[in-house]
Amino acid sequence: MKATLIHGARDIRIEEVAEPEILHETDAIVRVAAACVCGSDLWPYRGIAPTTEPHRIGHEFVGIVEEVGSAVANVRLGDFVIAPFYFCDNTCINCRNGVSTSCLNGGWWGADDRNGQFVDGAQGERVRVPLADGTLVATPAVPDAALIPHLLTLADVMGTGHHAAVSAGVTRGSTVAVVGDGAVGLCAVLAAHRLGASHIVAMSRHADRQAIAREFGATDIVEERGDKGIARVKELFDGIGADFVLECVGTKESMDQAIRSTRPGGMVGYVGVPAGGPELPIRTLFNNNVGVRGGVAPVRGYVEELLPEVLSGALAPGRVFDLEWPLSKVADAYAAMDERRATKVLLRP
Repeated sequence: MKATLIHGARDIRIEEVAEPEILHETDAIVRVAAACVCGSDLWPYRGIAPTTEPHRIGHEFVGIVEEVGSAVANVRLGDFVIAPFYFCDNTCINCRNGVSTSCLNGGWWGADDRNGQFVDGAQGERVRVPLADGTLVATPAVPDAALIPHLLTLADVMGTGHHAAVSAGVTRGSTVAVVGDGAVGLCAVLAAHRLGASHIVAMSRHADRQAIAREFGATDIVEERGDKGIARVKELFDGIGADFVLECVGTKESMDQAIRSTRPGGMVGYVGVPAGGPELPIRTLFNNNVGVRGGVAPVRGYVEELLPEVLSGALAPGRVFDLEWPLSKVADAYAAMDERRATKVLLRP
């Protein structure tokens, strides 16, 4: 089959690889219907996270179950399934505590499982899914093509934006600022709106992303950054800042922007994958009673909550996909996102 490998900075290739096989009775084989490029994939693409040897890449996909191991009970052949950006048993103590990203038996796409056996990356034609019963969520029926982009966001970006809002504690009638206008930041706007925030600021410099942010519920746009951006956010919120700020980038500058845009006693929810040395200024947090909570989003725990609203059309997070290409053009997809010619690219094998 064909799959995506990264060989180094700005070196993405489609290559022939071995077809996945059932290795354990808890495995499933899923034929990928759609995958995508994530903003976090750009860290190795740009060389910020070094690539020491060629390896498979991609961690978001939906598809059709083609084969299951003898112990798999929750999904069946022919099911359309959503796969979170990691695999998990959904039964261990960490999963039960709501942190399935720390599953004692789980792991990551494109790496070895706990048995030392390789698990496919998502940007390919098929994937071996370990712990299929805990990992995969089946939809009631096979969706039409138009619904697939919205369902694909539940594998990562919609759940991650939701995690930012939940971690911060967004409440009905509250004020929110979102730092970052990538797919996760835009989904964080949508999540804050869904939770009832009355005033939502999207920090964005790009007209196309500003339009999506407003569609998702943003009431204001702030284009400034640094001290000017912080001053503008405070101006919009009684001179003190937002109740909740959602950090969706992962750099030192974005974290500083988020913390200093939060009112005294407020909370930052952060989900940006750390790159570029983000830091926590303890004295600033202490002096202003600002809290910080978040981390890698346990999106598997959010799928069942968000899925009915996506199926009904009440949530349409798939709007973040503004470009769609076949898997054969995956190198172009990375370049488009790296050069900000696309917010998020959907890939159909």
